[in-house]
Amino acid sequence: MTAVRPIRLLPLVLIAAGSAHAQTAIDLPALIECRQSVSEFAALAPIANDPLKAVALGWRPLPQGNLFMAEYMLNAPITVFGHSADHIAMAGGTVIAILDMPDPRPLAKQLDLETGYDAPDKFMAGRELVSRDVNDAKTGEALIESVILGVSTVKSHPGKTLAGCTYSLDLPAEEDLPAAPDQPADSPDSVPPIAPSVQTPNPAAA
Repeated sequence: MTAVRPIRLLPLVLIAAGSAHAQTAIDLPALIECRQSVSEFAALAPIANDPLKAVALGWRPLPQGNLFMAEYMLNAPITVFGHSADHIAMAGGTVIAILDMPDPRPLAKQLDLETGYDAPDKFMAGRELVSRDVNDAKTGEALIESVILGVSTVKSHPGKTLAGCTYSLDLPAEEDLPAAPDQPADSPDSVPPIAPSVQTPNPAAA
């Protein structure tokens, strides 16, 4: 991907879709392992907005060890990427397992991820698994659905590896958007709004 795509803020999409997915069964391991889509991820919106819904699922909200993540302890462990996990977190369009794994590199290699940053106190690796054209069901607006698998570490959680998935809806790159009839391509009305990226798990917590 050579062009930088403007990003639609996924949490707003999830809030709008949350009521429609409130009763959807949540396959947490599949979400964390990037085996689902933005549509299934939308089922997490009610949980992120209401701690009582998390409790009803057997997720115990934890004090925030990192201001950019909402963390939960699971009553029953799950298995993700071949490892047992009872500690998860959500941040924007990202859901991750927090694994007791001091060195993230073997897992990143196992998952065939591309290393983006590697230092003694910080590691980030990822791979985009899905990038496909979709249309907004209500407006018909062209969007790009993206699903990115990632493994990283963060200073707030020493000795832990964060592994999970980021789901996002992106606006097409500006150069790929046709100009409106009788309107210059660089008119302000023809440029899509740009919102903060949610593709990179917890970018500000490094």
